[in-house]
Amino acid sequence: KMADVLNKNLWESDPELFDLVKKEKKRQLSGLEMIASENFTSLSVLQCLSSCLHNKYSEGLPGA
Repeated sequence: KMADVLNKNLWESDPELFDLVKKEKKRQLSGLEMIASENFTSLSVLQCLSSCLHNKYSEGLPGA
């Protein structure tokens, strides 16, 4: 069922990708990244990015 696929955790649906994400997080924590776009973000930003708000997008000027 599609609902089952949409509601699985990453470690259940793709253990290999989950392992890669864990390894990347460990790599980032072990050093200083000098590329601004690859710096850490706050927990609140990460929570927003993993929320239903991430399913939306906007183009153009507001109210146009």
